Amino acid sequence: MLIEEGVGFASAMSFKFPPFAFWKPEEWKDKGAEYNELRRNMLGWDITDFGSADFYRIGLLMFTIRNGNFNDPGCVKPYAEKLLIVREEQVTPYHFHFRKMEDIINRGGGNLMVRVYNSGEQERFADTPVNVSTDGRNYTVPAGTTIRLTPGESITLPRGQYHSFWGEKGCGMALIGEVSTVNDDRVDNRFYDPVGRFPDIEEDEPPQYLLGMDYPEFSS
Repeated sequence: MLIEEGVGFASAMSFKFPPFAFWKPEEWKDKGAEYNELRRNMLGWDITDFGSADFYRIGLLMFTIRNGNFNDPGCVKPYAEKLLIVREEQVTPYHFHFRKMEDIINRGGGNLMVRVYNSGEQERFADTPVNVSTDGRNYTVPAGTTIRLTPGESITLPRGQYHSFWGEKGCGMALIGEVSTVNDDRVDNRFYDPVGRFPDIEEDEPPQYLLGMDYPEFSS
C-alpha cells in the first residue's frame, strides 16, 4: 500500500505524523464538529497520478499537515505545510500557482531535481532568465534550468513560476517538505499541459485510511 510504504520511509527519516494520519474510516464517523478544520481544509493524505494512469512514472504521495482556507473567513491561518514523498524519476508535471508562494525543502533521503521557467504570454513557457532563491542565495538562471536539492537544501517558488520536479535516479526516495501560503489544489494550480489532479480510484479492498477529499461530512 502506498501510504504504508510512505509512512515507513518517513519514519526511517525520523518524521512523526499527527494522530489523524492514522485514523481508520470507522473512526472518522465519531469525529464531530471540532474536527471540521481537517475536513474543510483537506488535511491528511493525498495520492495523485495526475491523470497519467502510471503513478510510479508521473505521480505524487502527499500529506497536508496544516492549511488555511481561501473561502472560510473564520479560518485565520495564512499558511500551509505539506510532506511530499518523491520517488526516483517520478515526475510532478509543470505547473504554477496563482496565489500560493512556497518553499520546497529536501528533508532527507535522495536528491530532488527542480526545473523552472517563467510564465510568459498566454501562460506558456517564457525564454527569459528565471530569478531563483535557494537557502537565502538569490541569483538568475537560464529558462529551463534544473536545480538539484540535496538533503537540507531548499528553493523558494514564487507565484506564476512554472516548476516540475522528480527524484534523481540512483539516489532513492526523497522526503520533501513544503511550507507555503494557503494551499487549495482545486482552484490554484495552472498545469502547463492538462492533467487530472484528483484521480478516480478503483478500490479492490476496503480502504485502511481516508484521503483528505474523502472525509465524511459531520451532521450536528
